[in-house]
Amino acid sequence: MNYDMIIQNCKVYNSFTKSFEYTDVAVKNGIFTHIEKNIMLDNTYVVDGKGKYMIPGLVDIHMHIESSMSIPSRFSDAVLAHGTTSVVADPHEIANVFGREGILSFLSQDTLLDIFYGIPSSVPSTNSNLETTGGAIGIEEVKELLMNNKIVCLGEVMNFYDVCYEPESLSAKIIGICKKLRPILPLEGHCPKIKGRELSNFISKGISADHTHQTKESVIEKITNGMFLEIQGKSMTQEVLETLIEHDFYEYFCFVTDDVMADHLRYGHLNTLVQKAIEMGMKPEMAIYCATFTPARRMHLEDRGTIAPGRIADFIMLDDIYKFHITDVYKNGKKVIKTKKETKKQFPEHFYQSIQCREAEKKDFKINLKGTSALCNIMEIEPHSTFTKHIQKWLPVTNGFLDLENYALLTVYERYGKNGNISHGIVGNTIKKKGAIATSWAHDHHNVMVLGNDVDDMVLAQKEIIKMQGGYVVVKEHKIIASAALEVGGIVSERTIEEIGEDIDNVRKAMQDLGYVHDNEIMSFSTLSLLVSPQLKISDKGMIDTTKQKIIKMVEEIR
Repeated sequence: MNYDMIIQNCKVYNSFTKSFEYTDVAVKNGIFTHIEKNIMLDNTYVVDGKGKYMIPGLVDIHMHIESSMSIPSRFSDAVLAHGTTSVVADPHEIANVFGREGILSFLSQDTLLDIFYGIPSSVPSTNSNLETTGGAIGIEEVKELLMNNKIVCLGEVMNFYDVCYEPESLSAKIIGICKKLRPILPLEGHCPKIKGRELSNFISKGISADHTHQTKESVIEKITNGMFLEIQGKSMTQEVLETLIEHDFYEYFCFVTDDVMADHLRYGHLNTLVQKAIEMGMKPEMAIYCATFTPARRMHLEDRGTIAPGRIADFIMLDDIYKFHITDVYKNGKKVIKTKKETKKQFPEHFYQSIQCREAEKKDFKINLKGTSALCNIMEIEPHSTFTKHIQKWLPVTNGFLDLENYALLTVYERYGKNGNISHGIVGNTIKKKGAIATSWAHDHHNVMVLGNDVDDMVLAQKEIIKMQGGYVVVKEHKIIASAALEVGGIVSERTIEEIGEDIDNVRKAMQDLGYVHDNEIMSFSTLSLLVSPQLKISDKGMIDTTKQKIIKMVEEIR
């Protein structure tokens, strides 16, 4: 038998013993065939491992390509360089903009990276009474997608209330049809701050994983109740890592990226979480296990995630296991070499003309009220998460207009040309200097959001978003100081990760210049519209109490 190559002189990771062994590895037709010492074969290409560590390619089972602001082919190039060789993507962002057509546009792209998909379970994330989206995923779309072999799970089920208390809701019906047509399909969950009997109720519907922000208590409660945890960066506190280690929970969790923006993706992907886990005290062998074997097993991807006979020959070579320094990446038995690709349009023409709202006027950002003061509901941003706190405060009314004092106005424009809605909210813990920020990248409905405290700057920012047909804009002193064009659906770009990343980095710095303080300024801003995240968020229909899933007034009382 002729072999493609033999890798010799390296420490090979064994997923089943969670240890390294000095041995050789044979590969044929992109598949591992033998792992044994001193393989001797004639006329075979031999790779000298030079004493390096050889581990399986990293497997990321909960992430969103759209969060990188790039398209699948560009994303593939970027993450392969960081050792990620397989992902499971939930395309609910592109689905909210273009529905079924958006999902299929992603599925049809040919990439070296193996991209599997989850069916978006919540498009819209709530319902049409609370938000306007460009597309929707219903029962017929789910049935069609279940027939596609790239579909390996039901994407994160976010609408807890409907699932648990509305048996005739769309979310409940989608879960039912998945159970009927593909009984062993993993059902992914989204359940931040849900515990006790509510958590049990959620799990009892068949939802067996959660990727949201975790604490020591939630880790123990969820895992001991049968949930598989997908640990993303914001959950990697010392307390959480120590809990996973002390309770020997390695079989019941994996690391995932969820959202990695283009400016950060330039420097790392899932590999950065593995490195962080090692730095925080997890043994390298265990951190590798939970970035390769357990995620692959969770998604029934039995042909990858380990170096063993019959598995796909996706692997990484590292010269320092503790620093997790990658020297080479192999996909399907071949070394990944970065090549320059032409930028060309890969989507239907209407994907590039998706921002269909009118241009802003000054009056849009002036709240006219009678009286001398108003009791207002306010979204107060929490500094280390994407959550907001719902507070109430009396604000003055001056010369017939609401005076926001140190708060900022958040205005949402329905962008799909369906109803022309405009809504307002008040936000605390945001920009401190005069200026404005605008975006069409607004979880998950992706209407146009404008945040600011200067009317002229807000008008300019909104108009620039329309002109660019989507993206991010920051305005200060009546000048655009940073922008990032996202021309495809207003949420992704066909440019390279390096090009997008540079623009996003400039937007981030410009937001900081306006005084926006957060661990992730862009994600904080873009999730002010995420209607399934606590406590108070906004859509084109108004401010939403996300716990009660109902619209509330921005102004409760006037005196």
